[in-house]
Amino acid sequence: MNAIRILGLDPGLRRTGWGVVISEGARLSHVAHGVIAPRETLAFSDRLLFLFEAIVQVIAEHAPHEAAVEEVFVNMNPSSTLKLGHARAASLIAPAQAGLPVAEYAARLVKKSVVGAGAADKAQVGFMIRRLLPTAGATCEDAADALAVAITHANLRAARLRGAA
Repeated sequence: MNAIRILGLDPGLRRTGWGVVISEGARLSHVAHGVIAPRETLAFSDRLLFLFEAIVQVIAEHAPHEAAVEEVFVNMNPSSTLKLGHARAASLIAPAQAGLPVAEYAARLVKKSVVGAGAADKAQVGFMIRRLLPTAGATCEDAADALAVAITHANLRAARLRGAA
């Protein structure tokens, strides 16, 4: 079975987490992870451009074959939700521009895939990331969430391939 390099993204306007894993059959390997954090003093459009260009740089550096992005969590503040949607757009367009297939996953599905419960908290996700990818070491919440998105994609991708065989 071929190894697939997957980029996971947890979009946010203040902090966008990213993580890259290699999926080879049922085996997962950590490649890299980090957080993109544009200065909050930048104009809104410049923050979005910063996110986009940083994701393009991550793609160039780690050469993923596929990308996965967490869907927007809708909160009570419509303005915040709309701004998050803009950050998410940058997270979708950068890999699409690079020619990568881009999958999208709801936060509850990501948590269920990694922790086993859709209502898991961030500490539980971080704990499971340390168990599933021990070479990742300590990760901040945003990077752990991004790695969880990549793992979810790897797991669901493998299940789809088994079903097609």
